[in-house]
Amino acid sequence: MGWLFMPFTAMAGHASAKSYLDAQFTYDQAHEDGTRQGLEILASSCPGNRVYYAAAQLTTNGVPGDVFAIICLVRWNPRSADGHQFGYKSMDESAGPCEAQCPARILDLLTPTDREYANDWRARCRANLALRSRRLADGDLVRFPEPMTFSDGHVAREFQVIRDGRRIILRAPETGGLYRVSRFMERDWSIVPKTRVHATLFS
Repeated sequence: MGWLFMPFTAMAGHASAKSYLDAQFTYDQAHEDGTRQGLEILASSCPGNRVYYAAAQLTTNGVPGDVFAIICLVRWNPRSADGHQFGYKSMDESAGPCEAQCPARILDLLTPTDREYANDWRARCRANLALRSRRLADGDLVRFPEPMTFSDGHVAREFQVIRDGRRIILRAPETGGLYRVSRFMERDWSIVPKTRVHATLFS
């Protein structure tokens, strides 16, 4: 499916991308043979109106069936000059989306699947969750696998962590320079173990 754009006035009163998409993907349809097919959103997330993730359950005659993931790219622009303030592009997990930041509470609801791209997407989401769950304290020394080059020409692998609320700033130990690294918690790095100095005991 391609992109679909609309003004806020076409969102049927929904105040967010999440609530609108929850409603769009929920349905219960009757067929000529008397059967009913439906879809129910069990859980969803769309932080910052950027990417929508949902666990969707198929139903047949009211009986719950498989649960799969729906992913939507979202554009949210209240100041749009052309009036297209909200837009989305939908896909399911079997398309193997690049966006793989699905919350664990949604992943945990999905039923097993034999679709290769879907399983790969789930694995990437789990890997990203593991990266973001790493504990990092103020003053920790982190090391990247390869040297990083910054706009001021500084090149280094190791940096000291400075925590400023939820923000993470990196300080170069050699120069004291401060740096920001985009998507830091999703990158590959490790904490350098602190060297412990043991007191010398004299008899």
